[in-house]
Amino acid sequence: MGNPKAFLTVPRKEAGYRPIHDRIHDFGEVEQTLNMRDRQEQASRCMDCGVPFCHWACPLGNKDPEWNDALYRGEWETAYKLLKKTNPFPEFTGRICPALCEKACVLYHTTGEAVTNRENECAIAERAFLEGYVTVEHPKRIGHRVAVVGSGPAGLAAATALNYMGYEVTVFEKNEAAGGLLRYGIPSFKLNKEIIDRRISVMEQEGIEFRYNYPVSSAAILSQQQFSAIVLATGTPVARDLKVPGRELKGVHLALDLLSQQNRVLAGMEFTGDERITAEGKDVLVIGGGDTGSDCIGTAHRQGCKSVTQIEIMPKPPVGHNPSTPWPNWPVILKTTSSHEEGCIRRWNINTLEFLGENGKVTGVKVQEIDWKPATVPAGSPAGATARPIMVAKGEPFIIKADLVLLAMGFLKPEHPEYPENVFVCGDAANGASLVVKAISSGLQTAKRVNEYISKQ
Repeated sequence: MGNPKAFLTVPRKEAGYRPIHDRIHDFGEVEQTLNMRDRQEQASRCMDCGVPFCHWACPLGNKDPEWNDALYRGEWETAYKLLKKTNPFPEFTGRICPALCEKACVLYHTTGEAVTNRENECAIAERAFLEGYVTVEHPKRIGHRVAVVGSGPAGLAAATALNYMGYEVTVFEKNEAAGGLLRYGIPSFKLNKEIIDRRISVMEQEGIEFRYNYPVSSAAILSQQQFSAIVLATGTPVARDLKVPGRELKGVHLALDLLSQQNRVLAGMEFTGDERITAEGKDVLVIGGGDTGSDCIGTAHRQGCKSVTQIEIMPKPPVGHNPSTPWPNWPVILKTTSSHEEGCIRRWNINTLEFLGENGKVTGVKVQEIDWKPATVPAGSPAGATARPIMVAKGEPFIIKADLVLLAMGFLKPEHPEYPENVFVCGDAANGASLVVKAISSGLQTAKRVNEYISKQ
């Protein structure tokens, strides 16, 4: 620990975002970077706590105090090597992780200003690529082949780990490029797709084979009898829909339909006028208050929308601190993203009743304000049992004008049949929709399970 008093004298400093008037006209990354001196100074704020809760909070078990200290000292290569021990893709998590470690940071709990771990992580990763610290490794092969179905964060993590263990890995991807959610679900203004391509290039040079436009089932792979094990990392492909009257109207879309198509357009793919989903000149309504909804807002602005409204069926979270989610729970507090800052009407406790339209096209949505009443736990329930709150209508229904409606209400957890013992499921495919960092962790853990299984054969 180079500067034991830095947390007292150095305030938290974030890189911030590009100016709104500049960034809404392109899909370039909105987040800026600090210069090297400021970044190292931010790393000095890490206190090397006796009990560093950041270790516990990070699904990957990142050793933040260790690489923050190396970063503070200007030892960038050492910082990257320490980071790589636990995280194979810091350039991804450094951009899109909600930074569970920062909400666990002792400084966050004492001063409200956590160490800038996520930004530090991204800076280390980018410096590593720039300076050549990211090297191509050629593991010694052990004579077994493993198939990975799906190239999202979980599949990429499993493939990388298995490759380093000496397995010959083939990744099957149904789409035209690798990345899964990273490529098709997250807008380029949060994660430039060249960042994904750069990592895939390294993986290919290290011996991992990628087969694109290759929809395949585990049964089909098993029938080939050329793989010792199969990893299913197919994500959560089914979005939660909203089955209310008028759902069939043109202009009502699942959020991922908009996001994935826009990313494909930026990659050079062309769509006909009827196929194209665009917010240009339209009043947009986003139903769902999470990150996917936020991504829709930012995309709508860049497509040239007239207005954006976002509604959420749950109550508005408190600002800053939520006594109902104390540490060590994740603090459920109001989140304002860069997309929200670009302009958006936000409303909570709103239930959707019906999509309205003319000539087959959506023109508005009938909604109603609601309240949530606590439910009584039935007598005889186990200790600690809870009951779902009851939704109660409040006031009269009203109409929100909308020419484009985007449903951003999450995804359904996949159901799987019983697989043979050499088939392993990981990531969102196993656990339901969650964070990219958790998917990466699941992929790494699954690789260990695969290795243990094959080693015993």
